[in-house]
Amino acid sequence: MRNRMNKHWKMCLRCILVLALTLICFGRGATTVYATTGIVDAVTQEEEESESATSNDSDDSDEEDTSNLISIGIAAGDGSDLASVLEMLLVLTVISLAPSILIMLTSFTRIVIVLHFVRTAMGTQTVPPNQVLTSLALFLTFFIMMPTFTTIYNDAIVPLQEETITVEEAWDAGVKPLREFMIKQTPDSDIKTFVDLAQLENVEDYDDIPLLVLIPSFMISELRSAFIMGFLIYLPFIIIDMVVASTLMSMGMMMLAPTVISLPFKILLFVMVDGWNLVVTNLVSTFY
Repeated sequence: MRNRMNKHWKMCLRCILVLALTLICFGRGATTVYATTGIVDAVTQEEEESESATSNDSDDSDEEDTSNLISIGIAAGDGSDLASVLEMLLVLTVISLAPSILIMLTSFTRIVIVLHFVRTAMGTQTVPPNQVLTSLALFLTFFIMMPTFTTIYNDAIVPLQEETITVEEAWDAGVKPLREFMIKQTPDSDIKTFVDLAQLENVEDYDDIPLLVLIPSFMISELRSAFIMGFLIYLPFIIIDMVVASTLMSMGMMMLAPTVISLPFKILLFVMVDGWNLVVTNLVSTFY
């Protein structure tokens, strides 16, 4: 029992010593903190006084040396600066609207839809891939629209850069070739439909048709032409599917999918007749 009591007393004494040491350490730390805060306050006061003195000196020196400052201004010039700014804004606007312009005002819509019909009719799911078809449609669009783009560049962009015409005149000169292209590709029935929907009166000539009416008319006609060409492309491949399906049914191979057998024959037929050449040639010739 005595040994146990001695052990308990020793543990209590150790705990008391540890607490005393910690209190002493915290007390010294607090005094040092108070001392350091007082020193920091004194140093900050000295720094504030020195900064106020230097600021007063700098204000006096600024008042004395105002003649040495650099002044920056904007000059309007003789009008060339304004023309360059408007030209830059026009270029940025065209760049931001380039995808919409490419889809709405050119032959891109018809070409890309027909190419997708070719791939779907053959039954190849991702061959050619979308990137290849889009790139081919893009280059064919530039090939078809090159005369129109050349006319726009010569009649609108070059005179605007030479400052021989205004921005409004450049707009009218640039829109005119696109209007002629769209009017040539759009039947009168589509134009009449949108003229009636817009409730326009006194439309006696194609020049009286606004772009808000001409652009949707052109897009509708492009979709119609693309779907007609897609139907004609589908016909030979549908015949191959029907022949293969009837042959498999007569042979009792009902569990075998007809598309598995017809796909090689479709590819063989397309290669033998030089299908890509026929499709591209007839597709481009529809715009002339």
